Amino acid sequence: MSKVISAASRRSPRKTPMALTEALVARTLRAVEDAGPTPGMVYMTDADYARIRDEVLAGAPGGPVKLFAYGSLLWKPAGEVRGGERAVATGWHRSFCFTVQRFRGTIEQPGLMMALDRGGQCQGMVFEIAEPVGANLETLLRREMTILPAVNVPRWLQVRTGDGTGQALGFVVDPANPRYAGKLEKRAIAATLATAVGHWGSGAEYLFETIRHLDACGIRDRNLWQLQETCGRGDRSGAAIGLHSSLSQTSISPGSRLSQAKYGTAVIFASSTAGGSVR
Repeated sequence: MSKVISAASRRSPRKTPMALTEALVARTLRAVEDAGPTPGMVYMTDADYARIRDEVLAGAPGGPVKLFAYGSLLWKPAGEVRGGERAVATGWHRSFCFTVQRFRGTIEQPGLMMALDRGGQCQGMVFEIAEPVGANLETLLRREMTILPAVNVPRWLQVRTGDGTGQALGFVVDPANPRYAGKLEKRAIAATLATAVGHWGSGAEYLFETIRHLDACGIRDRNLWQLQETCGRGDRSGAAIGLHSSLSQTSISPGSRLSQAKYGTAVIFASSTAGGSVR
């Protein structure tokens, strides 16, 4: 597999350190056994993946098949990709906007994952899906889509690079899906990311790695930066703390919307001097 962050060698280190440090992220991690398929969910079959793969390729523009990466595909790609150049997807923005009860969350404590939601623009990287395109595309679909109806769906996006405009495949959220969480306040998102963890890791780790790899590409997302500030520093008291409330208040349940989110204030990362621990 090719090295996906080709811009890393051209990017000088960020002068302002992240409040959400590796040490704090490590304190959110714990061993979580994969509970397997979530009861009541309809999981995609081989036939489903083949059908969607063929539909995507049927709508592809001419030339190499391009992929727009804006989150974990920057640092944990699926299938083989090549190249890499900065790009802007118009009409979309990255957002923690859908819930998960597996991977980076559990049934008892759902997590939040990113997708492209409507409005604005999103800076990311465009890669070429390597040959055999069909097989690599299907590997990608199996990573990004598991449940029907899918909440994170493939779509051809208008993207702008240094060479001009074109189309690249991206994954966008379906706002009609019951797992769509809508527009949540940053405090509610940060509280969930700091506490939700699954067998793939924690939400805080996902946020940290996304920012770190975007930075390596010379991309700074203001909203993600503010989220890591809230996770890592919270009330800005100077201690290594953040925003949290009891799990019954902060966990984002499937289908929640901003008007339904309830949260309070407390510590997510207790300072080492206080002898606190992460729940």
